[in-house]
Amino acid sequence: MPDPARCSNLFTVERDMKDSEAKAGSATPIDPRRRRVCGALGGWGVAALGALQWPAHAAAPWKPDAGVEFVVPAGPGGALDQVGRAMKQYYDQSGAAPGKPFLVSNKPGANGKIAFDVLMQHPRDPHYLSINTHGYIASYLTGNLDILPHRDLQTIAVLQEEFLILAVRADSPFKDLQALLAALRADPASQRLAVATSIGNHIHIGTAKALKAGGVDVSKLVVAPFRSSMDSIVALVGGQLEMVAATTPNALAMMQAGRIRLLAVSSDTRLGGAFAGVPTWRESGVDTSFHSALGIVGPKGLAPEQIAFWENVCRQMVATTAWKRLVELNQSKSLFIPHAQATEYYEKEYQSMLSTVREIGLLAKGIS
Repeated sequence: MPDPARCSNLFTVERDMKDSEAKAGSATPIDPRRRRVCGALGGWGVAALGALQWPAHAAAPWKPDAGVEFVVPAGPGGALDQVGRAMKQYYDQSGAAPGKPFLVSNKPGANGKIAFDVLMQHPRDPHYLSINTHGYIASYLTGNLDILPHRDLQTIAVLQEEFLILAVRADSPFKDLQALLAALRADPASQRLAVATSIGNHIHIGTAKALKAGGVDVSKLVVAPFRSSMDSIVALVGGQLEMVAATTPNALAMMQAGRIRLLAVSSDTRLGGAFAGVPTWRESGVDTSFHSALGIVGPKGLAPEQIAFWENVCRQMVATTAWKRLVELNQSKSLFIPHAQATEYYEKEYQSMLSTVREIGLLAKGIS
């Protein structure tokens, strides 16, 4: 938290500087940019300033002094990629660090480990960022990932909650969720399910939780992993399998094109926008809901002022019209949680997910 006394001291410095200028008369005036330090920094500057020691000649808050790499643990075009590119757009347009490029690189595979290894290999380097979701908690709990991002990396902030959809092709014989559930109860392996980016991630776990609540033996499901949800939905449309689970951003284009039919959404209440016609699981007679929180992480060992810089970028980005439009379009839920509370939030979600994974019988040995 910012130190009010320190910020107060800054305004005292400003007053003294004005007095000095008045006494100086025709002498060279003090650079007015120094007087505007609190106002120019915006909302995040106060937090950053509180983390610094302010000598007589205060140093400027930290900002990137090299190119930034935002490592997306999924292929291009999906929900995670959208976040990385939205952050790049804001970073570039806001002039957060002029002359320092912001690169979005896609490194899918290995349940996120390929992407996270980039950050693990650059401890204390604030020029690397990635994404955390419930998916990586689930992958850890199911034994498919050997790190927990909120414990083994540096949580910067949470940005939003996302919800899952369950969809079939537009020409599928299943017109509603209950018809699909009846077929799966009779033969769980009869309808193959696509997920991304890995078996055991949040999309798999959240959907398995709902199917189990609907009376399906989820241990007998046939689940196929894809590099991205865009790939999984294309495979569905192409007839390679019968149903797909994904987050709402990934389903939007094919739904609007009339290529897929959404049978259920995992939110507590019905969504709006393009998803207004999609019933929740509860509306379809299955008492369940599920969400995934998406946030930003960096390497372990970042300095407080470096965390403050990226936290502020996140805070300001989610307040922009462009971000709000993206959230509205995808029917995600904006949920900004700052650094100070974000790690605790993910830890609570870990305990909740632990209970869910144990309940559906997918908890890896040795996890508690």
